[in-house]
Amino acid sequence: MIGKKGNGLTVDDTIVAIASPPGRGAIAVVRLSGRDAFSIARNHLRSWPSHARVARLSDFIDGVKRLDEVLVTTFPGPDSYTGEDVVEISTHGGYQAPSSVVAALTASGARQANAGEFTRRAVLNGKLDILQAEAISDLIDANSRAMQSAALAQLDGGLSRRLSELRSQLLELDALIAYDVDFPEEDDGPISRERIGSTINDVLSSLDALLATAPAGEIVREGAVVVIAGPPNVGKSSLFNALLGKSRAIVAEVPGTTRDAIEAVIDGAKWPLRLVDTAGLRETTDRVERLGIEVSERYLSTAEVVLACGETSRDLEETTRLVRALSPAAVQPVLTKADLVSNRDEKSVDAVAVSAETGFGLQQLLSRIETIVDEHCGPRLPEVPMLTRVRHKRALEIARSEILEFYSAWSESKLPAAIAAVHLRTAVGALEELVGTIDVEDVLDRVFSSFCVGK
Repeated sequence: MIGKKGNGLTVDDTIVAIASPPGRGAIAVVRLSGRDAFSIARNHLRSWPSHARVARLSDFIDGVKRLDEVLVTTFPGPDSYTGEDVVEISTHGGYQAPSSVVAALTASGARQANAGEFTRRAVLNGKLDILQAEAISDLIDANSRAMQSAALAQLDGGLSRRLSELRSQLLELDALIAYDVDFPEEDDGPISRERIGSTINDVLSSLDALLATAPAGEIVREGAVVVIAGPPNVGKSSLFNALLGKSRAIVAEVPGTTRDAIEAVIDGAKWPLRLVDTAGLRETTDRVERLGIEVSERYLSTAEVVLACGETSRDLEETTRLVRALSPAAVQPVLTKADLVSNRDEKSVDAVAVSAETGFGLQQLLSRIETIVDEHCGPRLPEVPMLTRVRHKRALEIARSEILEFYSAWSESKLPAAIAAVHLRTAVGALEELVGTIDVEDVLDRVFSSFCVGK
């Protein structure tokens, strides 16, 4: 179990924070958690809920002064989000009402919560592991259906359960080796090398399957970068606006209008797409335009997909050649302004023909982009949890490397089995740090530093 202190703060404090976004709105939620949460809240409420998890209308008072009319709900520990006694007070929205409630509760003994401190307490009290805590943060920050789905799966414990199974396999293997060292002649003699080898192969296969999800996890989290590239005035900005369904980029007949890259996210059916409109690729002496082109080239170097745009087959060939020299990404030729192309030969090139004006070909283009991203990420298996953070990938890479070191040392008798098994325990430690079953305060600090106050 993780230690009971974190970030220099004692968990004996009762903490309070506004748990809803600031600004004008119908209601705001003030959350209070800790061993004195009920007694502190009672000091300010004229009515107390008769049952847990049932809201009660009450006046909130500070001395004799009525601050607001609120709804109060109690959650006795350990059956609460944090595992402690929790009170949630729904006030009227805006700034003054919730702020005055927090000020009164603070004056009565509560402490203002730090970012992520409620969820941190949930982890410390065994209500969540670190992976599930990260999933809560991801769910709050999700800007696509794919990220929402991945976060919910992780919150449900899918990745945690898989890692727990791998940890158990490694611990069992370590125990077998220790038994074999201590009692080599007991029962049926030495532990079968085939048995150990089979277990190692099973664990490595599971780790490889998880690591194979990392590219998809990165795209689900950050979005696949789809760059619209081509010479000036071929309809890149018009295509950008049409794919978004709303006007975001300036569309004009003057070459070089786009002087910088413009980004927007499309919440696709399967993948979030970070669509990027870039400056036209051409030779120029204009210093400002040259800076825009350099930005375009940087995006091209990191793209998953590049839409190489042109009005004619000759334009497309030249743009595709130029883009492939600047980017390792998959290149999809796009014949723009299809509504103006009358020559059938122009439409027969290996490209998706689109019209920003009429909407022709846009859905086909989006489908083609998703197919390319599918090919880049590989098949997504529903039974394999997804790695969505660099921290996850690094920990599993360490575990895999240590297991390989063990197997090499053990199978080739480079080291005594007891010494080789140290690599197994290091691999177990990497998995335990990832889930949070050991005391690693710096991991906790990194995880919760990105949380909002009130969560």
